[in-house]
Amino acid sequence: MALNKRDEGAKINSNINVTPMVDVMLVLLIIFMVVTPMLQHGMNVAMAQTTNPVDMPDADKEDAILIAVMNDGKVFLGTEQTTADQLAQKVRDKLANKMDKRVYIKSDARARYGVVVDVVDNVRSAGVDQVGLLTEQRKAATPPPAPAGQPPAGGAGPGK
Repeated sequence: MALNKRDEGAKINSNINVTPMVDVMLVLLIIFMVVTPMLQHGMNVAMAQTTNPVDMPDADKEDAILIAVMNDGKVFLGTEQTTADQLAQKVRDKLANKMDKRVYIKSDARARYGVVVDVVDNVRSAGVDQVGLLTEQRKAATPPPAPAGQPPAGGAGPGK
């Protein structure tokens, strides 16, 4: 007499199918790659670098008033190009219904000093309480590591 043994456990696949997860992650990656450049408001400027900048987190807010001074002397209020003479009226219009009268200026490191001073003067004449000058943190210059078996540069090694 033979007994029939049911072997249903052999049909079960316990491997995780990661293909749908990879598809979702690739779609999210593409979405973030497309949206991230749009999050920056204002113009791209190669700002001056300083060793001890003061953190200004309010400059990244959506309603912050950003003025960019380019190296060729062009002035942008947000993404709109303007002249230094028209700047005071436009800033005054933007600040009309705001309690916080603060403006942030980011200037190209190679911009002419006189243009930046004119922009600051026009912003102050528009009734701005505080002007923030945006800079970037200077990157610390670290010497490259010495190859293995050699003393560090400038150090006294064997035979010296």
